[in-house]
Amino acid sequence: MRQVRRRIITIVSLFAVGATAVVLWAPTVGSTGISLARVFDTSIPWQDNVDAQIFFVARLPRVLSGAIVGAALAAAGVVLQAMLRNPLATPFTLGVSAGGALGAMLAIAFALEVGMMGVSSIPIASFAGSLVAIGIVYWLASSQKRGLSTNVLLLAGVTLNSFFSALILFVQYMADFTESFRTVRWLMGDLDVGSYSPILASLPFLVAAFAVFAILPRTLNLLTLGDDVAAARGVEVVRAQRLAFLSASLATGAAVSLGGPIGFIGIVVPHLVRLMVGSDHRVVLPAAAFFGAAFTVLCDLVARTIMAPLELPVGIITALIGGPFFLWLLVKKS
Repeated sequence: MRQVRRRIITIVSLFAVGATAVVLWAPTVGSTGISLARVFDTSIPWQDNVDAQIFFVARLPRVLSGAIVGAALAAAGVVLQAMLRNPLATPFTLGVSAGGALGAMLAIAFALEVGMMGVSSIPIASFAGSLVAIGIVYWLASSQKRGLSTNVLLLAGVTLNSFFSALILFVQYMADFTESFRTVRWLMGDLDVGSYSPILASLPFLVAAFAVFAILPRTLNLLTLGDDVAAARGVEVVRAQRLAFLSASLATGAAVSLGGPIGFIGIVVPHLVRLMVGSDHRVVLPAAAFFGAAFTVLCDLVARTIMAPLELPVGIITALIGGPFFLWLLVKKS
């Protein structure tokens, strides 16, 4: 047991160090190179330290947003794949992303300018749409006599995803050219975050989700073996499924409100981490969160530098990487 615990701590610590290194290094890369030593040099006054201003004001909010979004989507992917016992499940399978996207589209199309605590109306509307989707899917799945039905959960999520996608297309069709351009860019996944306010607004929901994630690994290990096996080992299956669904959905909704529907992170990262460390969720869940953070930050780094001064939406880069990986995974599973 002590060796297992030491292995878990060692592996998770390595992933944490790697993610921290990426987050610190990424803001130094851009059209204007800066030095980390100068950034943290306290002997230079703030008004004279251009490197520190670029690092903390211009670039760090975007990098932190990418790290938070990547960690949330990767962790949610691990949880949902274990709960549904489906290796191809993603955080967007249950319709949460489509609900968030519809909320954002309505805010853009109707030019809603109502914000709170320095946060614009778009992320607020996106998170509200995610909560609506979570409520509908949960109500449909929990209306079964045997508790929370994962089959109904999956089918309701896929159906709701298609329905909300149709509404999104309708909103885009009715919007003018400028609004349509904004909606298309947001749907591609956009980490153009210029302040810390949106990050701070999403933190309470992310903290709540990750607090639940912290108590789930052992339960997820048993759920992957089947509901009967998990129940025989003392797991309250329905309660565990509810916690897994609600926490994963909450993390997904917060991530979508912050960076838009960035695809493939929730399926690529969990499987890559499993290939590296095995299938024990005590390792996979925290390692996937750290790896997802680093992966998203690196993808965003490529997106904002590969065609500089033009910045690509980060969702394009994750799709270019995740699409071929998803096809390879399908071939392997078949």
